[in-house]
Amino acid sequence: MKIQKLFFLNALLVIVVMFAFTAPANAGGKAYKLGLSLAITGPTSDAGNPYAKGVEDYFKFVNETNILGDDKIDCTIRDDQYKTDITKRNFEEYLDDGIVMYLNYSTGSTLGLKRDFEEERIAVLPASYHAGNLDDSNYIFLPVASYSEQLVALSEYVAQNHTDGKAKVAMFIHPSAFGRGPVDDAKKAVAAGLNLEIVEVVEHGKDLDNSAMLKRLMSKGVQYVLCHTVQSPVATMLKDSSRLGLTAKTYGEQGKMTFLGVHYTGGNDLIALAGDACEGYFWTCSFNLTSEKGEGTTKQLALAQLYGRDDKAANSHNYAAGIMVAQVATETIKRVKAKGKKITKETLYNELNSMNGANAYNPYTTMGPVTYSKTDRAGVDMLQIYSVQNGVFKKIGEPMQSKFMKKIK
Repeated sequence: MKIQKLFFLNALLVIVVMFAFTAPANAGGKAYKLGLSLAITGPTSDAGNPYAKGVEDYFKFVNETNILGDDKIDCTIRDDQYKTDITKRNFEEYLDDGIVMYLNYSTGSTLGLKRDFEEERIAVLPASYHAGNLDDSNYIFLPVASYSEQLVALSEYVAQNHTDGKAKVAMFIHPSAFGRGPVDDAKKAVAAGLNLEIVEVVEHGKDLDNSAMLKRLMSKGVQYVLCHTVQSPVATMLKDSSRLGLTAKTYGEQGKMTFLGVHYTGGNDLIALAGDACEGYFWTCSFNLTSEKGEGTTKQLALAQLYGRDDKAANSHNYAAGIMVAQVATETIKRVKAKGKKITKETLYNELNSMNGANAYNPYTTMGPVTYSKTDRAGVDMLQIYSVQNGVFKKIGEPMQSKFMKKIK
């Protein structure tokens, strides 16, 4: 414990020293404008709020430590309350301001603005990892593996570790394009030979009690519930299942249900919401978690402390996700500058497409490197499965990739 604390303090000291002894920027430095529109309030804000803080804090750090020399990143962040019409208005105003790269949030708005991105020829890094974002698109770059890849990989894990015949699963999803998209790919994987049965797909509402739904799934023999939504509805369901005595105490326990989920369903935020009810919850994402100490998570916590974030935000994988897109945007600008080129929408787009092979980028927030090309616009390919053990998320096995996604795409 003393060694970990010392490691953290050293990382924080490095950040503070960099800030304190970096010379002030010259008046002649340039400001590169970016824009972010997301749900800081309203639906899914439990993810959007810490995400916004991650973006804000990393760009502050970039500017205050002169990572881009005398140049700065000027990123305007606006709340769109998860409403596509507000997102569109924000994007249009950002264009009027002269942005050179755009950071979007929701699946609905990313799909809704896809044609606009093409017309403007502007690179977009969304917080939505919906695989459909990439269909007929040249300018959207997913930061990490898609929801589809994550859900299919989690389905593969269920099939591989189920010991008695064909695993019966239910999908618990957000009632939107964000929630529905990956289910189609999971069904394709089953059709391609994945050994499980999707018994029911539940689109959750705003119900405060899931008792009837959980009992119905039990009556159908469902043993695994795979979740693709945000943390709040999952926390409510887990607490209801625990109260009813339906939650498996060990993975795949007969006569009980094991709960698993994709990216936005888990992380330390879920533990804060569900408490002991999320013990044994399995979850996949492409980000490092602060419950597994390492150099990257130490830097994340140091950044949060530097800018006065509370423990909840500091330990959120959504905070890490916000940092990560800011890291990718900064690195892209830095590389274009190093080549002596002008920072424009076109040069940034071209640079992102060259971020592969020896030019791959390794942010401290993720399980693997970011790679892009004209034929591959999903950044981090690697996924890590975690499970809640004694109140914290711990790694299960090594980072992995879905095998069936290659068969169905």
